[in-house]
Amino acid sequence: MDQILPFGDWFWWIAAGVLLIFELMAPGVFFMFLAAAAVAVGLLDTVLSIGWQIELALFAVFSLVFVLAGRPFLKRRKVFDSDRPNLNQRMYDHVGGTFVLAEPVVDGKGRLGIEDTIWELRGPDLPRGAKVRVTGVDGMRLVVEAA
Repeated sequence: MDQILPFGDWFWWIAAGVLLIFELMAPGVFFMFLAAAAVAVGLLDTVLSIGWQIELALFAVFSLVFVLAGRPFLKRRKVFDSDRPNLNQRMYDHVGGTFVLAEPVVDGKGRLGIEDTIWELRGPDLPRGAKVRVTGVDGMRLVVEAA
């Protein structure tokens, strides 16, 4: 089994580096905690020269501890807050806004141009030029009512 799983000092340092690369590629903050767990196991393995079974168990325990302890710390530091919370969901920026229809709403479906984007919408049948207020979002469609 030792030939199949050659865990050791270098394995954990390489694993930490790979996990940090994943952290750069993935959204959010998660792989950083796993990389810290890999570094902790690497340090312990360097000092104590432990077996691979214990290394894996320690990695699992350290990962859990670092994730559970690190998330509240990052929330207190407001790492997850953003000045643009709807950046990837721009349709929510339009909720509450009033706009003029460039096309009529027929059978509850229509399209609305806001700035440089055409949005599909759902709402009551209305003629072209009517004012509408965006009241919500349904998937990728704006939900409107007569203003």
